[in-house]
Amino acid sequence: MTQPTTIATATVAAIATGVLAYAVYFDYRRRNDIEFRRALRRNEKKQARAEKDQAVAAQEAQRHAIKRAVDEAKEEGFPTDPDGKEAYFLEQVQNGELLGADPTKIVDAALAFYKALKVYPTPSDLINIYDKTVAKPILDVLAEMIAYDGTVKIGGYTGGPAVDVADLMREMGVAGVGLD
Repeated sequence: MTQPTTIATATVAAIATGVLAYAVYFDYRRRNDIEFRRALRRNEKKQARAEKDQAVAAQEAQRHAIKRAVDEAKEEGFPTDPDGKEAYFLEQVQNGELLGADPTKIVDAALAFYKALKVYPTPSDLINIYDKTVAKPILDVLAEMIAYDGTVKIGGYTGGPAVDVADLMREMGVAGVGLD
């Protein structure tokens, strides 16, 4: 009767030999068969094209999600009384911080920060705070939300004309501003 370890060793050796033989065969075909090389290159190009198309589709889906989220937030409305604004601001910042810890909820976190920005009395100060404390992917989505909204304006420090938040975020180096 054979030992189980002998059977296991023989099985592992057979699998390793098969893998090594396939690697040698693949390398031989890659080096010597022109059609095989062409097929490999075609497959690489198809894969790269598919990945690029998938990335574009994902980016487009995210933009639609951002637009939908901003539109829904506008429809819900924002509080107008000072006490309501303060409570709403604190609630939204807290939600943004909690959601920001989960990398799958970037749009939701950015939406919470956007809602807080809409009720904050001096948005330029809040954007500076966000720039220092909020993760870059969330800032990028927030910048897209602000650019899409277009109604968020920042008053000048010296009483000058209002500044567009999207332009300010571009100047601060936040990428991803500008929806189609």
